Amino acid sequence: MGSGINFVDLILEASVLVQLVMLSLVGMSIMSWAIIFQRKKAISDALINAKRFEQKFWSGIDLSKLYNEISSRSQVTGVEALFIAGFKEFARHKKTSFQSASIVMEGTHRSMRVALSREIEKLESSLSFLATVGSISPYIGLFGTVWGIMNAFIALGEVKQATLQMVAPGIAEALIATAMGLFAAIPAVIAYNRFSNKVEKLESNYINFMEEFANILHRQAATQIEAKANVSA
Repeated sequence: MGSGINFVDLILEASVLVQLVMLSLVGMSIMSWAIIFQRKKAISDALINAKRFEQKFWSGIDLSKLYNEISSRSQVTGVEALFIAGFKEFARHKKTSFQSASIVMEGTHRSMRVALSREIEKLESSLSFLATVGSISPYIGLFGTVWGIMNAFIALGEVKQATLQMVAPGIAEALIATAMGLFAAIPAVIAYNRFSNKVEKLESNYINFMEEFANILHRQAATQIEAKANVSA
């Protein structure tokens, strides 16, 4: 037991370049985990808020009342931001004069699409970093491994009689870099795939709501235009 390899000693005695590789991998792993926890909370909150809002939206509540309730908040995100953007644009046209339902809905749709793009961009924030870590960490670790093994064999060439005991620490030191690379990459890849899937589902949910809400507003616009036409006639 006393002759076993001490990993801490191997890291401390590694070459400066291999130590830098290990340090960079540890830093990338820490940043990845911080992003994983942050994104997990943000996406979970978005899912909960979307369900809560849709329940209220489809409960039959007056849209103007719902708009006033949500717009009074200091921060509006997710599907609520789409609703605010669409209803605000719709109300702006309503205050002026309806020319045609298609013109009204074109502006309303455009406002909601911009809001959708912003919300998806928020949800995807930092996911590219996880993808980058998952892609490059194994190669960074492999670079440290190759460098460490190369140094081990160079040291072997300087002695007359080589033994396994002389080679083992150098190879073990090098392989630690590979292990660290995998330790950083695997959680990042799993988290990226999982979060990307959830963001896609949320985006699909937002788009469905946007289309359904647009249909409701279109019917209202068509009804009001028809009513004005009947009055003027």
